[in-house]
Amino acid sequence: MARDEPLLAPRPSSERSSIRYAEEEDALLTGEATEHTERSSRRGWHFWREIGLFAWALIATILVIVLAVVYQHESSKIHPPPNDHWGPGGKPTGKRNLIFMVSDGMGPTSLSMTRSFRQHTEGLPVDDTLILDQHLIGQSRTRSSSSLVTDSAAGATAFSCGYKSYNGAISVLPDHSPCGTVLEAAALAGYKTGLVVTTRLTDATPACFASHANLRQYEDSIAQQEVGEHPLGRVVDLMLGGGRCHFLPNTTEGSCRADDRDIVELASKNGFNYLQDRAGFDALKGGSEVKLPLLGLLAEKDIPYELDRRHQNDVYPSLEEMARTALTALSEATRDSEQGFFLMIEGSRIDHAGHGNDPAAQVHEVMAYDRAFAAVLEFLEKDSTPGVLVATSDHETGGLAAARQLHKSYPDYKWFPQILANAKHSSEYAGNKLNAYTSGEGKGKGNKEKKAYIRKTLLEQDLGISDASDKEIEALLHPDAESPASYIFADMISRRAQIGWSTHGHSAADVNIYASSPENASKLTGNHENIEVGNFLADYLDLDVDAVTKALQSSAYWTTETEESPDLDKYSWLGDPLGSDVMTDGLDTYHHDFKKRSLDDCGCGGLH
Repeated sequence: MARDEPLLAPRPSSERSSIRYAEEEDALLTGEATEHTERSSRRGWHFWREIGLFAWALIATILVIVLAVVYQHESSKIHPPPNDHWGPGGKPTGKRNLIFMVSDGMGPTSLSMTRSFRQHTEGLPVDDTLILDQHLIGQSRTRSSSSLVTDSAAGATAFSCGYKSYNGAISVLPDHSPCGTVLEAAALAGYKTGLVVTTRLTDATPACFASHANLRQYEDSIAQQEVGEHPLGRVVDLMLGGGRCHFLPNTTEGSCRADDRDIVELASKNGFNYLQDRAGFDALKGGSEVKLPLLGLLAEKDIPYELDRRHQNDVYPSLEEMARTALTALSEATRDSEQGFFLMIEGSRIDHAGHGNDPAAQVHEVMAYDRAFAAVLEFLEKDSTPGVLVATSDHETGGLAAARQLHKSYPDYKWFPQILANAKHSSEYAGNKLNAYTSGEGKGKGNKEKKAYIRKTLLEQDLGISDASDKEIEALLHPDAESPASYIFADMISRRAQIGWSTHGHSAADVNIYASSPENASKLTGNHENIEVGNFLADYLDLDVDAVTKALQSSAYWTTETEESPDLDKYSWLGDPLGSDVMTDGLDTYHHDFKKRSLDDCGCGGLH
């Protein structure tokens, strides 16, 4: 049997094929077409026709592509393509509003604790969340230029200027030169601006948006700058918060200024309308009766904790009320303008509750902040001007843990929200009340009467603690500088609730970033340095903050009295710079000093 040939093996030419090729050669020589050559001719024509059509289609396609590229290039000069980093709608254009919220000292565990507390006290299901939880888009890394653990001043400088600086810096750089802020740039660009806080308006966070100082302790100077004694003139249109004592001359009752300057009078000369109490606030009619500029100093120092304020609602407005009033006022003021507004709202006292290690005060502060956040969302939904809400924290305070090991034996996995719910007041309130009692009514009374007052009035009635030990009562009778009464009260609550704290200062924990929608703040989704939050604020409003920095740094001879003085150092208006032995850029090293030297020394370069 013959072996099969490979499929692609060459085949010998046949007799018929030879005859066929011979006929074709004769036809070519004589010009007479054979049947075969006629078929070949027809096939060649179709072939070349198809080649021609293909070439034409290719040339036409190339021309269309070239024309499209040219058109897109020319049209982009008029209508630039959207920045993909700004989400589906691209970078916003035209009139817009920006609300920036700061939850001072609030870390992720603050949310966990508050969420569980609210579910417990309101009988909510386990999947019920805070409004904040529904708007989480990322996290912020918080270190300053001088420490892995920032303070509020450096944290707020990162937001306001978009630069890292040292702990204690109020919108100044590590070289002690001023840096322009997003609020200042907004004001110069025609936006209306506002600050709403529950602490002093001269405290670190609000100060960083409208003033400049080498140290946050210079609150007297900060007050002057906020009302317009500033190198750029008045840059804030609306301020609501506490801190009245820094605006009153030291000859006036309730003042905490070091001099006799009347900053309220200065504010009036600069056009500010002034209010100082709940009646004045209520007269604003929720913002519809506001005349800008407005200075509202609603407390001598800080507005009380929400846990205490709710019992004094006729004296102090809530953060939500102040936020709604500011939003309405600024919206009305910009109704017919080409620019919108920039508003910073701070839930300031979350931080203070963390410093005091008071979990009961903190959950109420976080819920108050959550309500203010919801109010801003409601405003944005109803307002005709496009806007965005961005919120984050400057740092975490207290090293909070929703867990605590009370004994050497292995702990139970528990914490008890009901303990926090039992408290009718904050530990700060109870501490102040005890101090007032021992220095007043109870001054001449014996230990037995004092202990009864502490047990019945302060612990059982105010804090909801009915099982205080004799040792705890004794500690409250004899507090010291390292353990004031407020700390002892807070620890009694924390231990019973099994809530843990690692410090009375700040921690280096990453903090959450929230937004009204991820589409409007897509550049902040994920994990970011805190300065990226500041850069986003300026970018969203198309502001040139660097130009403001140059203007501030060219004010070589500006003084707090707004007079030129060539004899002064260039930046003397910022206050005395830190000593040469204090690091402003770069981390310090361990000095074998692991104990806090005093109650006031938090290691943060100044006040909390």
